[in-house]
Amino acid sequence: VTKMLSRILVAGCLASAAAFSSPAAFGGLTKSTRKSAISGMKMQDRSLAMPFLSAPPALDGTMAGDVGFDPLGFTNYFDLKWLREAELKHGRICMLGCLGFLTQEKIHFPMAGFDEPLATEAFFSVPAAGLWQIFFTLGFIEVTTNSAGLTPGTMFTSGRAPGDIGFDPLNLSMDDSALRRFELAELKHGRLAMIGLGGMLHQMLQTKVPTLAQLANFKSLEVPSF
Repeated sequence: VTKMLSRILVAGCLASAAAFSSPAAFGGLTKSTRKSAISGMKMQDRSLAMPFLSAPPALDGTMAGDVGFDPLGFTNYFDLKWLREAELKHGRICMLGCLGFLTQEKIHFPMAGFDEPLATEAFFSVPAAGLWQIFFTLGFIEVTTNSAGLTPGTMFTSGRAPGDIGFDPLNLSMDDSALRRFELAELKHGRLAMIGLGGMLHQMLQTKVPTLAQLANFKSLEVPSF
């Protein structure tokens, strides 16, 4: 009975696969090749990043770094360009943040309020004018680069690509193949920086020790006894 059921299932799979190909195409395939073709057809609707989930319809692999990762289904409800713009901006901020966390631990301005090596405490010791300066500078960049368009419907009316703010002092975009490579590199570095900055923040909040000092003199957290 088991063998009979197995044969019926295999025959059913082959019949379903044959519906998508001509008889001549399947007739010339070997047994192992037919199995691979059937398996590939089954995987076409699966996410590359998370094969146990369906592939998001909006993520067709045309964007740099697109591996079908959208477990919460954001691309079903929000504009894909707007989401990519947000991802790139958060990645860029976190790359700067990681560099700032490590740099300010050893290098700071020779003024009062700038000598705190712990980033989570430095935020509260820096003069308020310095924080407002950062806030207004970033706001100015955000408004001017988007031509005051901040919504998904108005942000890309000029036809610009997500994340393209015209900043290319090294002329990396002159070579199209190099541009594609750097686009992917920026995205990967940004994603890693978002994870890294979150880890550094939690490490500082838990240990009250700056990142470099923690790496040089690593001590595991003491688990409280109950």
